[in-house]
Amino acid sequence: MISTSDFKNGLCLEFKGGIYQIVEFQHVKPGKGSAFVRTKLKNLETGRVIDNTFNSGVKMKSVRIEYRPYQFLYKDDMGFNLMHTENFEQISLGEELIENNDLMKESQEVQVMFHAEQEMPMECILPPFVTLEITYTEPGVKGDTATNTLKPATLETGAEVMVPLFINIGDKIKIDTRTREYNERVK
Repeated sequence: MISTSDFKNGLCLEFKGGIYQIVEFQHVKPGKGSAFVRTKLKNLETGRVIDNTFNSGVKMKSVRIEYRPYQFLYKDDMGFNLMHTENFEQISLGEELIENNDLMKESQEVQVMFHAEQEMPMECILPPFVTLEITYTEPGVKGDTATNTLKPATLETGAEVMVPLFINIGDKIKIDTRTREYNERVK
């Protein structure tokens, strides 16, 4: 059991019959009345973020979460097949557990979040940035580097992202997996 004074970002707890992760919190001590904690909680099963206010000193049941290193092997009709990098155990995850799964390339390292007591995978987390090759985009024109205009490009994994006009087929680019935005061209 944890108290509201133990809250921190990333902490997981049982709340309203589900498992929630604290995304953001703020302790508030008004001039009149008792203190409280305002939070944003992310439901780890559905991905929905809710706002909730707890009275100061309320006890909640914490959930132990573990992050384990896995490597993406391949995708089939069962889902995404991953292998633990230390003991070589393989698991299969559904699409709903992997945000931006079309940015995953074979043999890529990922982190899988597990509910430690139930040994249940909850979410697969891609690295913040991935380097992928452009397989198709409209050709760039010399001198098109001055504006902030973007064009669609297809990556080697089949994902589509928006890139600057000077990017061509065969270029390797760094993509932010959280926002799906172009970051930089890789030499």
